[in-house]
Amino acid sequence: MKTSNFKIPPGKKIKVSDYQTDYTGDIESKKVAGTFLKANIKKMAELQDKLYAHDRYGILIIFQAMDAAGKDSTIKHVMSGVNPQGTQVFSFKQPSAEELDHSYLWRIAKAVPERGRIGIFNRSHYEDVLVVRVHDLVKRQKMPEKFTTDDLWRKRFNQINNFEKYLYENGIITIKFFLHISKDEQRKRFLRRLDTPSKNWKFSAADLKEREYWNDYQECYEEAIAATSTIFAPWFIVPADKKWFARLVVSNVIIDTLRSLNLKYPELDEKQKEHLNDYREGLMKN
Repeated sequence: MKTSNFKIPPGKKIKVSDYQTDYTGDIESKKVAGTFLKANIKKMAELQDKLYAHDRYGILIIFQAMDAAGKDSTIKHVMSGVNPQGTQVFSFKQPSAEELDHSYLWRIAKAVPERGRIGIFNRSHYEDVLVVRVHDLVKRQKMPEKFTTDDLWRKRFNQINNFEKYLYENGIITIKFFLHISKDEQRKRFLRRLDTPSKNWKFSAADLKEREYWNDYQECYEEAIAATSTIFAPWFIVPADKKWFARLVVSNVIIDTLRSLNLKYPELDEKQKEHLNDYREGLMKN
């Protein structure tokens, strides 16, 4: 599978409707995808171990999507084999009063993974050019009077690009996934949440309210992705009607990214190797 098929080139204007939500390529079934995913999870575990030991890079994985697109389950299944000590997950909800008194990137910067770790954002700073834009919540964010909504989004796109470039230049590699689900598939998943007692808790009346803004969200995603897919922090539009295929694509992209870093275990110099022999001899005596 070529992950480049899902990657959005810098500056490319897109229509999300041009991208299939039920695409599965040459993967014939959930069973086949599961076999590949299992192998990928093993590869990721090996590469994560090197990432931690190498300690030169960190990986930031961002998931954005419409409700019920499968962000939680993708994180759960794809990252199931990695070492929890080297991974951290943050889920960004509605900002608190304290967070609203800071810039919108403040809470994001605090959660960025350190070198050697994989950080996962379930929603992110992109909420501030998506839900904030759809619902015109600018006033609640206490923006300075000199900023108008006409130029606010362009400024934020530039700020986000600069922030992600700063991370890249300091060893934090950002990968961004838009899990692309159809409106019809979302309806089916909402109905399953209502009909399955163990999933009732996942449903909220707010989900239906947000569904009314479907077209607005699609337009905002189009503009945000086109404006912020860069060489150093690319966007991937992942078909998500089939969860099993979305998980496979995500795992492939993560593996490709980790491999591109040429990760290695630290090598000891001759003096350090001599010390190892001394330690070995000491342990043999004791």
